[in-house]
Parts: sequence; structure tokens; C-alpha cells
Amino acid sequence: MRTALVRRAVLTASAVSLALLATACGSSDKADAKKDDTKPDTASSAPAAAAKGRTDAELGGLLLVQADLPDHVLKTPSADEVKAAAGATSDKPACLPLVKAQSTTAQGTATGTARVKAVAKGKEPAADAGPEEKLKAGLDALGATATTVTLESYEAKGAEDAFASLKAAGTACAAGYGVTQAGEAGKVTKVGPAAAVTAGDEALAYTVEGDADGESFTTQLVVVRKGNTLATFSALSLTGTAEQPTAVVTAQLKKLG
Repeated sequence: MRTALVRRAVLTASAVSLALLATACGSSDKADAKKDDTKPDTASSAPAAAAKGRTDAELGGLLLVQADLPDHVLKTPSADEVKAAAGATSDKPACLPLVKAQSTTAQGTATGTARVKAVAKGKEPAADAGPEEKLKAGLDALGATATTVTLESYEAKGAEDAFASLKAAGTACAAGYGVTQAGEAGKVTKVGPAAAVTAGDEALAYTVEGDADGESFTTQLVVVRKGNTLATFSALSLTGTAEQPTAVVTAQLKKLG
């Protein structure tokens, strides 16, 4: 059953920054200056304009394409895959942000969402390779790390709130939680820090260990916030142990600018 859960996860698995400029005006006339001191500084007290969230189409234009990662195979998840992932739940409400991140479901109320899957290509066997070498190359390819990239955009501070919820969940759910998706149950046994990722305005990286039907698996989760856009990278492997998708993260963040 672990294989089925992992397969589903594989399948389903910048921003505009506005600053307010304020200027202060004075007068050489002391009386006028005293009078002006009682007036509100309309420039400095006016609220900053909220960042506008991107649509699905706008985010789609920022997603990785095949030319960006020639050593990976890219594919867009189908509507059925996305729908199945959206139904993922947890037995612990505090852990739901992690479940959503790994199932490529948007956190909170996003204005737009876009997804793509990137599977690392296996090493091609030599032209004169024998049957055993070709078989080994095929098995290695099946065990390659598969990463689902999800871009989410938000209005105002929505991305900051979504990131904060994931950070809090990583702490609250370190000892694990139950997961149910498409009628199949699994168990995450540990959430711990992974190799640090330094990118965007803030970033986090987790190693998520779990168990399904007695078989263990280890996945990688990276989340980067850049302005009001959240980029989530959920990586796993059919062998049960995934590597952190450094190349995918780097290429996607480059496209976000």
C-alpha cells in the first residue's frame, strides 16, 4: 500500500513588493510650523497598497518547463490527480498544513495555483550494455526522485500566513501524524529538519519519515516564500527514500526572479 500512496503523491504532488514613500514638509514660519504639527501626516499614516495575487494562468507562466530541466522529465498533473490529492486529511488538525503541502494542495485561500511534476532521468546504459546492465539502469530510473512543484499566490499577507502555518506544523507534528488519501491510510512517524535551503524571503526544509503497511519511506519537503508567492516542493521515490530536489528548487526559484 505504501507504493500506491507514494504513486499518488508523485502524481498529485517575484512577487510584487510595494513600499510606501513618505515625505515630511516643514515651514520657515514658526507659527505655521506649530500649526502643521497638529495635522496628521497623511503620507506616513496611509496604509500600503496590498500586493495583488496572481491567477492560475499567471502562475502557470512561471512554472518550470522541459527546457529548464533537461535532466528531468516534466509533466502536468491531471485534474483527477489534483482532485484526489485535495481530499487528503490528517488525524491531527495541526498537521493538516503538512498534509496539504505533500499532496500539492494550496494552503489557505490562494488566488492562483499551478503545478508540475519533475522526475529525474536515470543514467542511460551504454550502447553495448548487456541485459543485466540494462535491467539495472531501468530499475535505477524507477527509483529516481520525483518532485511535485506547486506555486501558490495570495493577496496581502496570505503567503506569510501560509508559510507560518507550515512552520508551526513542523514543530507541532515532529512526532508524527496519521494521513488518509483516496481511502488509503498511512502514518508519518517523524518530521525533522533537512539540509537548510537559503532562498526567497524565507524558506524551510523538512525530512518526513513514514510507514505504510509496515514499509518505511522518507520524503523531502521544501517550501520557499518569495513575496506573496509560495513555492512548495514535495519529493519522493518509489524506492522509499527521496533526495532533496536541489536542482528543481534552484531552477524554479530562478524563474520566479
